[in-house]
Amino acid sequence: MWNKICKAIGIKSHCLIGFHNQNQIGSESVQLGAGAGCEVCVEESQLVCKCDHNHVTADTNNHIGDDHQANSSFAHAVINMTGMLIGLGQLSTPYALENGGWSSVFLLIVLGIICAYSSLLLGKCLDKNPKSKSYSDIGQQAFGAKGRVIVAIFIYLEIFMTLVSYTISLHDNIITVFSGVKLRFPIWAKLSTSHILTILAVLVALPSLWLRNLSSISFLSFGGILMSAVIFSSVACTAIFGGVRADHKIPILQVHKIPAISGLYIFSYAGHIVFPNLYVAMKDPSKFTKVTVVSFTLVTTLYIVLAFLGAKLFGPQVNSQITLSMPPHFIATKIALWATVLTPITKYALEFAPIAIQLEQSFPASMSSRAKMIVRGFVGSFLLLVILALALLVPYFEHVLGLTGSLLSIGICVIFPCAFYIKIYWCQISKSIVVMNLIFIGFGAFLGVLGTISSSKMLIESMKRTHPT
Repeated sequence: MWNKICKAIGIKSHCLIGFHNQNQIGSESVQLGAGAGCEVCVEESQLVCKCDHNHVTADTNNHIGDDHQANSSFAHAVINMTGMLIGLGQLSTPYALENGGWSSVFLLIVLGIICAYSSLLLGKCLDKNPKSKSYSDIGQQAFGAKGRVIVAIFIYLEIFMTLVSYTISLHDNIITVFSGVKLRFPIWAKLSTSHILTILAVLVALPSLWLRNLSSISFLSFGGILMSAVIFSSVACTAIFGGVRADHKIPILQVHKIPAISGLYIFSYAGHIVFPNLYVAMKDPSKFTKVTVVSFTLVTTLYIVLAFLGAKLFGPQVNSQITLSMPPHFIATKIALWATVLTPITKYALEFAPIAIQLEQSFPASMSSRAKMIVRGFVGSFLLLVILALALLVPYFEHVLGLTGSLLSIGICVIFPCAFYIKIYWCQISKSIVVMNLIFIGFGAFLGVLGTISSSKMLIESMKRTHPT
């Protein structure tokens, strides 16, 4: 089955890391250094490599060898892009709409349009230089080695913060799934039941970080798309059969809350670092514009429907995660909660893969495959435990997610693509296009600064209330 999926999206299954959904973060190209002028497939890390006289580049999402035949169809590309976009954002849009007011939906739509436009800019940048295959490559194409480094920092920070958000979501939902359960262990005597359950769930997922078969890791991401569909269906069932009346009045606009929710909205469209890989996998890249329009329209429509549905059903009591507001004894709620709990467990290995591959390629060539696996496994386990500790210390889903969106995603989704396009096409585009992109950069920077300040202040205030000095 997985081989068919790989074939459908134009990727060889034995050299795949895969796509995933989100704010979902994709794997990036890794610069390996000097090499010979040949094409090789490195079996140890399951990567397809393209060598030239100066460097070797391993693309961990799509292989970039010259013999590659892109064969992803229009339908497959739409499914993949839609799957990449839908993630944690669907849990928070009802909360964002209720807090920002129903007219804040226009901000969601505007951000969707801008993010769709910036996705197209990435495709144009790829057209300019056929050697560019990934988001990091475009950063280097535009601003050299410094551009690649800055992009890499943003990508890895977003991966880290996204995993923290996933773990917070796991913590919040797992205690509801096991409501009434009381756990106490002698060595964990000071920990609450929710903390113990979260630790156990993370420990269950920990062995996946030791996997070296990247095709197996990417297969885990397929469950995330299914879980998103389950959550949306469960909310719809609650509205129809759950006995909850959708009669709450949504405020028109609450301007003072817009900076904080803007980060939640922008995170809902995070997925741009994977779009270049999707572009090069397409059989007919000229259809990328249609793919982008259809995908963003579908996702934005889903977000709007879910946002209004959740806000009307639960009003001011709507939780930052819609699953926590649903009737606790309703069967659809239990299904949605389990889907939300299982999603992070399937994400850890895939999200960590870009860091793991970069780490492994930095090892000396004389190092054995077993030693590489052990070091990689220990580093991944350590990072996951750090993420777990941070999630338990700062269990404020909406603030962490909003901060991630405002501080990191706005740059990756809006500012960087527009800046790349201006730099690469400076001599070929009109002044009006330059001005428009500069306006988008300014708008993104404005939202990012305000959102970062607002989310940071709310996060600090929440921590002070929970841990008064």
